[in-house]
Amino acid sequence: MEEFVLTPAECLALINQTLEIAYPTVTVEGEIASFKLSQGKYVFFDLKDDEVTLSCFMMAWTLRQPLEDGMRVRVLAKPRLTKWGKFSLNIDQVMPVGEGSIKKAFELLKAKLEAEGLLDESRKRQLPHFPLRIGLIASVESAGYVDFMKILNARWRGLEIEVANVQVQGLLAIDQNIAAVKYFNEQAHPVEVLVMVRGGGSADDLAVYNDELLARAIAASRIPTLVGVGHEVDTSLADLVCDLRAATPSNAAQLLVPDQREVSQQVKYLRDQIQRNMSLHIDTMRNQITNAQQILMRALRLDDKQLAVTVLVDRLVAAEGYKMGETRQKLRGLERVLRQVDPNVVLQRGYALVRGTGGKVISSGTHLKEGDMIQVRLRDASIESEVKGVKFG
Repeated sequence: MEEFVLTPAECLALINQTLEIAYPTVTVEGEIASFKLSQGKYVFFDLKDDEVTLSCFMMAWTLRQPLEDGMRVRVLAKPRLTKWGKFSLNIDQVMPVGEGSIKKAFELLKAKLEAEGLLDESRKRQLPHFPLRIGLIASVESAGYVDFMKILNARWRGLEIEVANVQVQGLLAIDQNIAAVKYFNEQAHPVEVLVMVRGGGSADDLAVYNDELLARAIAASRIPTLVGVGHEVDTSLADLVCDLRAATPSNAAQLLVPDQREVSQQVKYLRDQIQRNMSLHIDTMRNQITNAQQILMRALRLDDKQLAVTVLVDRLVAAEGYKMGETRQKLRGLERVLRQVDPNVVLQRGYALVRGTGGKVISSGTHLKEGDMIQVRLRDASIESEVKGVKFG
C-alpha cells in the first residue's frame, strides 16, 4: 500500500481544516499573561490556568477592552496551528470576568472616554416630554423588560413601541446590542427616543454594558438615549455616555413618560385657572370701560371730544393687550396638553375605544362577561357587538 505523504504546508492546511470543522469557535476563560502590543497592530498574550498556558493572537482594532497581565478574561476564539507549527487561539472577542478584572477594565476605559469628552454633561440632550414612538433594546424574556413594560403601560397608554430583542449577557450580546442601536439610528423615520434596559445581575452579567464599541455607539446615537441597566448601585459605561441614566428598568419607564392621571389633574387645574382668569379679565375690562366712560364724560364737559376719544382708545387697547396676551398664552399651553390626552388622537393611530352598557369606557376585561353588549368605536366606524367570551392575560 502506497504511503500518503504530505508536505508541511499541506499538513498544516489539513490540521487547520480539521480544527475548523470540529471546533469552529471555542470559549475559553483564564488569566492573561505576557500581554504585548506589536507595531500598534497585533496583540499577543497567553491565557493560562494552574496547569496549561495557551498562546493567543488578535488584531489591535478588534480589542474593545483595555487588557493587562493578571486580568481574568473570557475569549471567543478559533483554534489554529500557525505556520511556525505553534498552536494558537485567534481571538474574535474578549471580555473581562470577575469583579476585580471588570473594575480595572472599567476604570481604564472610563478614563479614555472621559479624555475624549464623551462623558461631559454638556453634550447630553433632553428627552422628549411626551414621546409617542419609542425604540426599546432588551431581552423580551427578561425581568427587566417585563418591569419596564408594566410601569410604562400603567403610566401612559397608546404608545408605539418597537422592540429589538437581544441577548443581554455573554459575548454574543455585545454585537447584538450594537447592531440594535445602529438599526434604530439608520431608520428613515427614527423613533423619538431610544431605551436600553436590563435587570440586575452580577458584575460578569453586566459586563456587556462596559464594552467600548457599545459605549461609542450609544454616544454617537442621533436619537436621544435612556439607559436603565442593573440596580441603582450599578454603574456601566453605557450609563455614563447616554443622555439620561435610570437607576432600574422600572425607573426608566417613570422617567420616560408622565403619569396620565397626574396630567389629567393638571389639565383640570389649568382649566379652572383659565376660567378664574377669564372672570377676572372680564371684571377688569368692565372696570376699565367704566373708568374710560367717566373720563369721556369729563372730557365732554370740557368740550374736548378729541381728548375723550384718544383717552378711551388708549385705555381699551392697553387693557385688552395685556390681559388677552396673557390669556392667549395659557390657552395655547392647555391646547398642547389636551391634544396629548385626546381619545380621538389615539383612535387616529388605529386603536379602538370600547364602551359597555350606559356608555362607560371599559379599560380592563374584568368588567365584561359573556352576553354583555359593547360598542367598539373606531376611527371611522362604530360597531355594536355581543361578548361571546372573556380571556384574561
